[in-house]
Amino acid sequence: MAFTPTDSDPFYEIMRPPPDETPAQMTARLKREADAQRISDNIDEDIKRDRALQRKARKELRILLLGQGESGKSTTLKNFRMQYARDAWEHERAGWRAVVQLNIIRSIITILEIIEAEMSGNTPLEDDDAPRRFSDSAADVFTDNHRLLMIRLAPLRGVEMDLKRRLGAGAEPVHPSLPMAATPFDDPAPLPSPKRHNEFFVRSWTDAIDSNNSQGSPEYADLDSSTITFMTCKDDMQALWQDPAVQLSLDRRKVRLADTAGFFLNDLDRIATRAYTATDDDIVRARLRTVGIQEYLLRISDGLSLRGEGSSIWKLYDVGGCRTARAAWLPFFENTDVIIFLCPVSCFDERLDEDSRVNRLEDSTLLWRSICSSKLLTRTQLILFLNKCDLLKRKLKRGIKVKTYLPSYGDRPNEVMPVVKYLREKYKEIQKQHSPEPRVSYIYTTTVTDTTATAKTLHSIRDRVLRENLVTSNLV
Repeated sequence: MAFTPTDSDPFYEIMRPPPDETPAQMTARLKREADAQRISDNIDEDIKRDRALQRKARKELRILLLGQGESGKSTTLKNFRMQYARDAWEHERAGWRAVVQLNIIRSIITILEIIEAEMSGNTPLEDDDAPRRFSDSAADVFTDNHRLLMIRLAPLRGVEMDLKRRLGAGAEPVHPSLPMAATPFDDPAPLPSPKRHNEFFVRSWTDAIDSNNSQGSPEYADLDSSTITFMTCKDDMQALWQDPAVQLSLDRRKVRLADTAGFFLNDLDRIATRAYTATDDDIVRARLRTVGIQEYLLRISDGLSLRGEGSSIWKLYDVGGCRTARAAWLPFFENTDVIIFLCPVSCFDERLDEDSRVNRLEDSTLLWRSICSSKLLTRTQLILFLNKCDLLKRKLKRGIKVKTYLPSYGDRPNEVMPVVKYLREKYKEIQKQHSPEPRVSYIYTTTVTDTTATAKTLHSIRDRVLRENLVTSNLV
């Protein structure tokens, strides 16, 4: 039934046609009204399309992995892909064989270079509190057997070059982050930094692994001269790694290879074979440093979506953590839904590669404060990983005192749980003080090389992130 306005309608006088309207005027008026109605309908359609796009956009979440270099960002990304992109993970598995081989060879070359340095008399002085078990000359502990091992392992340098060529070298060398002494937070005086082996890097995992994928299969090992040479050197590599004089030299120089990413020297019997295929744990532990920004899409099955839609797209970004790469962070802050920030809690006694005056834990703390205080990230969920708890435990067992490098820690127990609790409270307080608006951050204690425990953490994060996104999207 048509609506007929009454005299009391406030729009009646405005909308009723003039009493002396001619047929031509009526035709023109009806045309104007039809045009206006068409415009109104188009606007309504635009609004509907915008709302549909917004609903679709809400299903694509931008996740940014942040933290200084060597904090565990790439390892966290590997865990995400292992859990939520299994097909791609399996497709790349064979390609990681060369990366694991390269990790082992570079560890061996590091040892050989240390032996060469000590045999030439380039031996560091002992610390005052170091055990007095070192001889006056480090070269005295090395014999003709060590020289023979160095000669027999020399072909590994050619294998290293071949593996680098297959994986794709970066534009310039960068340095690895081996554990080393650092200054306390309140002592900015730099300590002398030993020269360290330049580290190989690639532009992206995808390019490196895909280019090497077919050559990484066990079938290819029969024709792969590098793998054959690597296998032939297995016994000599084991002899070098297990040699007491070598362990003494590594201890003297405070080089603890077992604490670094890409350590596989205890697994040579398993890895130096034709049938070797990288396991999930091997891939997570393997060290393949990248420069630039890596972007990966994951389809996350949530179980939380309304009307049974069932999954959402997560776009994960892993950006460089060294100081020169941090300028690239800012463009990614806009429209970021979640930031996962990784703080390596074991780095309290280490210094930045880029600036030996700066303690790594202090640098990580300053980064967290700048993220919390950014107005661009006011609406962004913050998740903090207090990472590398396994390495923290090893350091504390060796008797390294946290309060030496972190005076504010005071006389609290020099144990993992008190240290983690202290840092958790500090980071929570920073977030509370520096956030532009009140918000909650979620803190997890992690060892991201532990794939089983990390899987549980990622499932918890998945549920929490999706639930928060539904709330902020006014869908629940």
